[in-house]
Amino acid sequence: MGSLGKDWRGSQGRARPAEGEDKAPPLPSRVSTAPIPAPAPRRGPSERRGLRPLWAWFSGRGRGPPCMWGVKCPQSWWRGAVAARPPPPPPPTMGGRKVCIVGSGNWGSAIAKIVGSNAARLEQFDTMVNMWVFEEEVGGKKLTEIINTQHENVKYLPGHKLPPNVVAVPDLLKAAAGADILIFVVPHQFIGKLCEQLKDHVKKETIGVSLIKGVDEGPEGLKLISHIIREWLGIEMSVLMGANIANEVAEEKFCETTIGCKNLEHGHILKELMQTHNFRVTVVPEAETVEICGALKNVVAVGAGFCDGLSFGDNTKAAVIRLGLMEMITFAKLFCKGPVTSTTFLESCGIADLITTCYGGRNRRVAEAFARTGKSIEQLEKELLNGQKLQGPQTSAELNHILKHKNLLEKFPLFTAVYQICYEGKPIADFIKCLQNHPAHM
Repeated sequence: MGSLGKDWRGSQGRARPAEGEDKAPPLPSRVSTAPIPAPAPRRGPSERRGLRPLWAWFSGRGRGPPCMWGVKCPQSWWRGAVAARPPPPPPPTMGGRKVCIVGSGNWGSAIAKIVGSNAARLEQFDTMVNMWVFEEEVGGKKLTEIINTQHENVKYLPGHKLPPNVVAVPDLLKAAAGADILIFVVPHQFIGKLCEQLKDHVKKETIGVSLIKGVDEGPEGLKLISHIIREWLGIEMSVLMGANIANEVAEEKFCETTIGCKNLEHGHILKELMQTHNFRVTVVPEAETVEICGALKNVVAVGAGFCDGLSFGDNTKAAVIRLGLMEMITFAKLFCKGPVTSTTFLESCGIADLITTCYGGRNRRVAEAFARTGKSIEQLEKELLNGQKLQGPQTSAELNHILKHKNLLEKFPLFTAVYQICYEGKPIADFIKCLQNHPAHM
């Protein structure tokens, strides 16, 4: 046949002659190219059994299965067959992130309703959500037993059913055992004792988020609640604040909220856990500013309640809100270590939460009753709040200590007046003076 060139086999499996030589006869094909007769209309046994019949492997060009009767088919054929196979199923997912809610009051139960519903439908979260409940008796029964059988917190969020996968646990360590996400939602005066119990019982990679509205005093002045939790437990913390009156959230009325989170991955995870069609979440990086907004607006709301109790009218109340917002911004710029931008105050955690609290929150309601009745804050708290705690007056006391230590009381006349009226016996009628003589008017 003569000498063949280096590239002796073509794409069709035939010998290629060297230049100047006669064409060599084609090599015999290993697979017949004769046309395949049409199959009989009657189905064979293999087809009746659901198997692919042999003739179905062949096409008009005579290609066969990847391997037939011991004869190996060209690579292009079996590679195409492999490529046409459906992809393998994804590996089974491992258990999702385990969530624990530390707290079961009005706001804690409302957020449990959202978190429980989302955890039940999203595979990235463990279906069961533990909720730590401070054990107490209601109508002769333990509150945890009522929640776990009736799926309702009859004391702090009556009339709203909790998802059945939200489990009330009276033991804090058992509730938080193995948690990947810890949601803290208790009165801020109790957080130190709770963290002391949790210390050395929480994974270092656990994601923490605080819904607690308050501040504390530290060696450098301001100490945020999220910082206290982080110092005790050694976990990364985020915060959630917004115009979120608990009963309205539980009723699934539309509202917005803000998550302050420096870790974008954690922010995405928390948004998936919290967001619903009627509870819309925005994530911003200025976590300290978000947290300060949530704490200070309660002090302003006490001032708004004084206005309502003294029948000062809506114009005066609007001035309280505006001047209170100015003091919040000034305070944040003085004490936040990170950046403070005006856009954060335009989020739900800022102006929206301030307006809502000054018109519909518990701090406003108790402050109004304080102005009208002359009863003490402690007495009104017991009469009106069914075991819930006020944050505004105590936060004003903590602010006063910080500002006095820094010699800054004159810059914050509204914050100072609220403290003096609540704790030092200043006449409530004098509240108007802090507005009339505010530095913003000088």
